[in-house]
Amino acid sequence: MDLIYWIDLLGTLVFAISGVLAAVDKKFDLVGAFILGMVTAVGGGTLRDVLIGTTPVGWMKDLSYFVIILAALPICYFFKKAILKLRKGIFLFDTIGIGLFTILGLQKTLDVGLSPAIAVLMGIVSATFGGVIRDVLSNEVPLIFRKEIYASACLMGGLIFLLLEYFLKNASINIVLSILVVIVIRYLAVRKNWALPFNPN
Repeated sequence: MDLIYWIDLLGTLVFAISGVLAAVDKKFDLVGAFILGMVTAVGGGTLRDVLIGTTPVGWMKDLSYFVIILAALPICYFFKKAILKLRKGIFLFDTIGIGLFTILGLQKTLDVGLSPAIAVLMGIVSATFGGVIRDVLSNEVPLIFRKEIYASACLMGGLIFLLLEYFLKNASINIVLSILVVIVIRYLAVRKNWALPFNPN
């Protein structure tokens, strides 16, 4: 199985964990935690696949995704304290998830023959809209609508990926480096309180 597939599974797991942790924080029951984990994990990818005309959507054609989402429940139950010790577990897994899904969504869009600009946009959709659904369902203002560096990190990672693809013909290295760019930018933005300026006055 290729690298893209494993990235997709890993991204699904970390986003599912992010969703389940959010559900635990809001004191949802087991069913609520599963639903929040699921929409966080596959919401962005589902929207992307519908928009680019790839149906049935990816997770419906491979039972592995459903199993991965189910696995997030016992992982969070048995290892919650260990995860939260990694400094704000939801932030950690959300950050890893957006890095993975940005490049995955971008690559899948390129594979169906759409333009690089649309591919970057679909990468951002893949990475952020699962989190948007999670935040709405858990009664939080979605991160993408705040001043934090979030979608911008995905944008930079996507542009770096396109640049590397042009100059460096090594898909695995390009994917890993681009994912790291997203993760590092997002991490530094939160650590150093970076925000995009917006002053309509």
